[in-house]
Amino acid sequence: MANSDGKDSTPKQLQFAPFSSALDVGFWHRLTRKKLEVYKLDDTPKQINGYYYNGDPDGLPSRTSLDFNSFDEPAECPPHCFPSCGTLLNLNTIDAFKSCDKKSELERAADLIWRDITSGAAISDPSLLSRFLLLTYADLKKYHFLFWFAFPALCSPENVVINQTRHLNQCFNEQQIQSLQESYDAVVDNHKGLAFFLVQKKDDLLTVFQLSDWDLLSDKSQVMLGFCDPCTLDQYPGWPLRNFLCLAAYHWADELPSLQVLCLRDRTREGVRSTDHSLVLDIQLPSIKSLSECPKCVGWEKNKNKMAPRKVDLSASMDPTKLAESSVDLNLKLMRWRLLPSLDLDKVAQTKCLLLGSGTLGCNVARCLMNATGLSLSIPMPGHAIGSSEEILKQTKEDVAKLEELIDAHDVVFLLMDTRESRWLPTVIGASKRKMVMNAALGFDTYMVVRHGLKPPKDGSDENVAAGASAASSGGADSAPSLNCIPGEMLGCYFCNDVVAPGDSTKDRTLDQQCTVSRPGLSMVAAALVVELLVSLLQHPQGGYASADTSAKDDHLTTSLISPLGLVPHQIRGFLSRYHSLLPSSFAFDMCTACSSTVLRHYETEGFEFLLRAFNQPHYLEDLTGLTKLHLETENCDILEFSDSESITSIN
Repeated sequence: MANSDGKDSTPKQLQFAPFSSALDVGFWHRLTRKKLEVYKLDDTPKQINGYYYNGDPDGLPSRTSLDFNSFDEPAECPPHCFPSCGTLLNLNTIDAFKSCDKKSELERAADLIWRDITSGAAISDPSLLSRFLLLTYADLKKYHFLFWFAFPALCSPENVVINQTRHLNQCFNEQQIQSLQESYDAVVDNHKGLAFFLVQKKDDLLTVFQLSDWDLLSDKSQVMLGFCDPCTLDQYPGWPLRNFLCLAAYHWADELPSLQVLCLRDRTREGVRSTDHSLVLDIQLPSIKSLSECPKCVGWEKNKNKMAPRKVDLSASMDPTKLAESSVDLNLKLMRWRLLPSLDLDKVAQTKCLLLGSGTLGCNVARCLMNATGLSLSIPMPGHAIGSSEEILKQTKEDVAKLEELIDAHDVVFLLMDTRESRWLPTVIGASKRKMVMNAALGFDTYMVVRHGLKPPKDGSDENVAAGASAASSGGADSAPSLNCIPGEMLGCYFCNDVVAPGDSTKDRTLDQQCTVSRPGLSMVAAALVVELLVSLLQHPQGGYASADTSAKDDHLTTSLISPLGLVPHQIRGFLSRYHSLLPSSFAFDMCTACSSTVLRHYETEGFEFLLRAFNQPHYLEDLTGLTKLHLETENCDILEFSDSESITSIN
């Protein structure tokens, strides 16, 4: 049997158009961040949010959308959209994803919907009728994501009979449709995202009410069920109606054995609003009031007509450089999950390092830290005369200025050059600018790693200096620091153990002496240790002012002497032939040719003119710091000589 407009009016079982999932790329990026920073190994259910829309053009499938904001609380959906509350199960392994009991998970979601229906909670908050379940597995090394959606829908009431399907404009006139739109808009202004509602036909008008207003409506025969329908098919309603009919069958079917359902489709094109294509269903609704157990539930999304999960591969859409950076960041974050929850990743990620020297040491240190940006720079050195040519002086001045600019722009300076004298100028500048300076040097089968002492701030404002000194003092407030525990601001630099100024170490060298010959693995060992020492230092509460420990023993250690990663020694001296290392420590030398107060004062007040004298005059630094005088005093010391027959005790 057909009605006057050709629509089939033969009673038949009501069918529904299922939901499809639509996940924005931003959702996966947000899930990645949540997994790394919040969830970690926690795979318990998490609440997330989605939304759907009832204004799509014909031909588009019904969609529940998730995006970057799906993890926000409180939930907010875009304008003219309707919320859907979901449960996320993000599993830690692909095996857990495959073996997950999907039937039990769907039944658990159905129980929540049934409980909300029977308790009346879904009448007060109709959005509880639109739930979804999302299973995911995130392979964050490859940026591959497996997922499977479920849109739980209760199967009762069964055998809902539909007598007729018509368009809205076939049931009501233009004035009634206009009153429907205006009434719905007025209710939505006070209740955002209202997806389920009641419509009363009275005085040739259509008025919208909330579900909680059911008892206030006198003539129930003139009441329609209304919902915002995401479906665009001409004969079938969308998926949200299933649970809505279950609620109506449980609470109101005794009063409404037959009723009309308004499937509101609200479309705006080129500024013109239309709801004429909305459907009106005439149905017969059996009561399920006597049902005591949760009905059966369906809802797992199909993948190409098969019950299977879907896969998203975001690696191809990412810049290779960004992907490499993400991999580095991932390795750091994974360390926190079980091994080091207290690791401060921001300090590691935000520290800017300047590597001076690009030989075996420099390349291996760069490999330990990250991918690096290369620069070509000549570093002036003591003992290597500059000369008086204007062109050479100009170039040297530019090189010094560039080096000062680079050191000023970084937090840490690595000295990884071949010669001793090439480390002098960066040491002076680093000490003056209060930068952390890390030094590594190689022999044939020996290596040295040292962190330079960090001078106190010029304004005396850093609390870490006082904290470091306090931690180093184990015998009371008046105790002097010992060699077992030297505060960071009192530690020596690379040049502090020398009593001669750096000079031209390449002069008169034979061919074998001109090449740095080391055992193959030595540079990798030293590079790894200097990087690890820096990271341990960054994690220490006092940073560069951390006191240095001189022993691997734990008998005198306190928590103030170690970082979450362990010791922060001053030096590491290694001997590959014996696979042995020592942790010596030394105080800053007040006559040091690189970090003494005399040298820093002249550098800061005289600038480039001071540096020129240091480059050109062989003994200038020794004369300036007092080393020349120290040598003379040592040579002029009286030496007492005793014969075999004389005894020290006989001297009065």
